[in-house]
Amino acid sequence: MKYDRVRGVDPEVADALEAEVERQRDTLAMIASENHVSEAVMEAQGSALTNKYAEGYPGARYYAGCEHADTIESLAVERAKELWGAEYVNVQPHSGSQANMGVYLAMLDPGDKILSLDLTHGGHLSHGHPANFAGQVYEVEQYEVDAETGYIDYDALREHAEEFDPDIIVSGYSAYPREVEWETIQEAADAVDAYHMADIAHITGLVAAGVHSSPVGIADFVTGSTHKTIRAGRGGIIMSDEEYADDIDSAVFPGAQGGPLMHNIAGKAVGFGEALEPEFDEYAEQTVENARALGESLSEHGFSLVSGGTDNHLVLVDLRESHPDVTGGDAEEALEDVGIVLNGNTVPGETRSAFNPSGIRAGTPALTTRGFDEEDCRYVGDLIARVIDNLGDEDVKAEVAEDVQELCDANPLYE
Repeated sequence: MKYDRVRGVDPEVADALEAEVERQRDTLAMIASENHVSEAVMEAQGSALTNKYAEGYPGARYYAGCEHADTIESLAVERAKELWGAEYVNVQPHSGSQANMGVYLAMLDPGDKILSLDLTHGGHLSHGHPANFAGQVYEVEQYEVDAETGYIDYDALREHAEEFDPDIIVSGYSAYPREVEWETIQEAADAVDAYHMADIAHITGLVAAGVHSSPVGIADFVTGSTHKTIRAGRGGIIMSDEEYADDIDSAVFPGAQGGPLMHNIAGKAVGFGEALEPEFDEYAEQTVENARALGESLSEHGFSLVSGGTDNHLVLVDLRESHPDVTGGDAEEALEDVGIVLNGNTVPGETRSAFNPSGIRAGTPALTTRGFDEEDCRYVGDLIARVIDNLGDEDVKAEVAEDVQELCDANPLYE
């Protein structure tokens, strides 16, 4: 993949772009929120729509010349409705966080109460962390997973809701390896007359393919990212019943943002179209099987998995028992040196900090896109264990780096 036109006007940027393509080709992307989109999605995102302002919605724009933008956004919306079975869809949010902002702005007043999962237990910044707008505008309390089991304690969540009396309960997580009981959380929300927002940013593709249960039709609002397991254009999405459509539309535009990124919406439309093909269901199923194989491999090497395993696309490893002197940051750095790119992550009962956590999070969406199967992912688990077991051994790292390169060569990306 070359950037000849860019090189003609800006060789420094062209060098960095081409180097990034090589980095992706020659490393294993295992950050759970990352994936590799198709070249068709990238072409759509790099299209002439980057030139077009289209404030408003299809058929009701504030600028002329939006007929083709209307066609593409309408396709993205209709395909999303088919994928997730939603009555109403807004595809304009620039990110999953802005999708969450759209719901908050539509349904809450400043000072209203949010009950959400603690960040160190697998939640997300936009669910109410004090460093994020949500934590600064609203009153937030947070529930936790059971530190012993790694599972959400739904009874404790309901008790917390009854004590706190929130206006909205947030479910859906960024580092939770188990299937979510949407109905149980909805019951807790109903019991205190609260809204329920399910953030499926990580599992949009798994939900679309039916390999994870869906909150659509259960939760009042479903938000998500469109570039993780769904492999579409980068951005966010909001789904709900039709009764909330006007409020959400107004909260997204003009409430939270101005002109939509129409080139990204084109990428969403193309990616959603790809996800409607039967091959995508096979991909999603393989992603989950690969995560299970990866977790089994790491467990066999003595690593402790939060909750004991996984039901979805990621595994969360607590290093404190098997490698008490190794932090998640240590592991992340050593693994990146050999071409395995994942992230240090907090774990339930964290005794360090988000900047120097006790765990690592590893996902299989991008590996599966490259064609990896269970055997490959077990082998990747072996390589991860070998590096962490021999932290600081440069000979081991050199050998593992060669093994990683062989895996990349056998499963080429963007040929």
